[in-house]
Amino acid sequence: MITLSADREEAIRREGERAYPNECCGIILGSIAEDGTSDNGRVVADILPIENAREAGEQYHRFRIEPEDLMKAELAARKRKLDVLGFYHSHPDHPAKPSDYDKEHALPYYSYIITAVEKGKAGDFTSWELKTDRSEFLQEHIKRL
Repeated sequence: MITLSADREEAIRREGERAYPNECCGIILGSIAEDGTSDNGRVVADILPIENAREAGEQYHRFRIEPEDLMKAELAARKRKLDVLGFYHSHPDHPAKPSDYDKEHALPYYSYIITAVEKGKAGDFTSWELKTDRSEFLQEHIKRL
C-alpha cells in the first residue's frame, strides 16, 4: 500500500496535464514502515518533478530520468531523513497501467505511480510494484489522506 495526500496526488496530476501530450516524470520521496508489513506501508512525504530527458520525438510515449537526477533526489531524501520510494509518470491518451516498456525498465521494490492523461485532462491514477522475479506488476492499493 502507498499513502499520499490529496495535495501530492493533485500535484502529480497537474504535472501530467502540464507535460501533455508528452509524459511527465518525477521521483517519490517518503518513508517505509519498519517491518514493511504495517498498514502504513509506504507514506509519500514529497514529490520531485524531473524534466523528461527522453529525446523530444519520443517524449509522447517514453520518459527517462537521468542518473544525476536520481542521485540528487537520493541526497535530498537523505538530508530530510526520507527514502526514494519510487517514481511517477503520465500516460498521455493511454490507460494508467504499466506498459511492456515500463516493465523492462522498472526495478522491484519501488512504487510506480501512473496517471492517465486523456486529451490533456488527468484521469485514472494508479500505483504498481514490480514482482521480485520481474514477471509482472502488481497493483498497489492507494490510501489517500
